[in-house]
Amino acid sequence: MTINTAPIPHTAEFESLCADAKSRIQEISADDLAQILESATPPLLIDVREAEEFSSYHIARAYHLSKGWVEAKIHTLVPQKDSAVVLYCGSGNRSALAADNLQKMGYRNVFSLAGGIKGWVKSGREVITLGS
Repeated sequence: MTINTAPIPHTAEFESLCADAKSRIQEISADDLAQILESATPPLLIDVREAEEFSSYHIARAYHLSKGWVEAKIHTLVPQKDSAVVLYCGSGNRSALAADNLQKMGYRNVFSLAGGIKGWVKSGREVITLGS
């Protein structure tokens, strides 16, 4: 399966909204994520893309909780607000918005994957694909 890593054009308003959220959150690089996923206490990895996107391909050990539900359902996966959580989406925008909201909800150890799964793939990392 070939994964399209080309950026999707967005409106200036959406870009501004995402930049605002990114000013308040912590982003993590693909290399740093790969390293901490191998640690003794890896963070919970949550894919906030839509179900069809997750089903098509995702990072190993990721849970799916779409951006539309993450704020309402996060407590089911992360009951402790100091637990380490890394969110990702396609390019790092939806996960930044979700991370910002989770911080507003009291979660203290939340990160967004810079560049999203597209950046993960560009860095040479593997993903789980449908049929793998």
